Amino acid sequence: MPKSVFRFLSRQPDAVELENDKYLLRLPRYQDFNQWHRLRAESRNFLEPWEPTWRRDELTEGSYRARVIRGKQEYASGQAIPLFIFLKEKRTLVGGVTIGYIRRGAAQSCMIGYWMGERHAGQGHMFAALQLVIPYIFTGLELHRIEAACIPDNARSMRLLEKAGFQREGYLRGYLKINGRWHDHVMFSRLATDTDKGRITDSR
Repeated sequence: MPKSVFRFLSRQPDAVELENDKYLLRLPRYQDFNQWHRLRAESRNFLEPWEPTWRRDELTEGSYRARVIRGKQEYASGQAIPLFIFLKEKRTLVGGVTIGYIRRGAAQSCMIGYWMGERHAGQGHMFAALQLVIPYIFTGLELHRIEAACIPDNARSMRLLEKAGFQREGYLRGYLKINGRWHDHVMFSRLATDTDKGRITDSR
């Protein structure tokens, strides 16, 4: 596996990056709008069955700017870390992964969610991104538990989580409202103690 690195680049609120030789993960920026809009628009039919209902203004620049601001605020407050996934060679946006619902105290846990552009799906990009995100969660954020929930029909997502070392825990009835309907979900988790956290370099 390529060497993985997580970095805090400065005191700016969007100054965390996860990278290896092929991938770069970082918070969304305003200048990413054109790539984001094109990828999400062309992937709409592919993504909608697995996401909350898209708003009428979902793909507008104003909505995107609000998303970027919210992401920075959530990162700065320690609530969530929304990351875009780029191929480093040409800085091509392929998808996103969010470390959300970060809980401290006795829980020391979070939940991850992710999406992949249709033309980039099935090429191993999300698995590679998780190989960066998981060590960062356990080593950088020092959390103990990662949760992920999947609609039972989403076989591809469940295979991804199992490949990434997650274990099935249970069945949640009517857990999330996805694409306008309440859906049951299968809960997965991975603990810091399940496997080796991976070698990672903190270059603060």
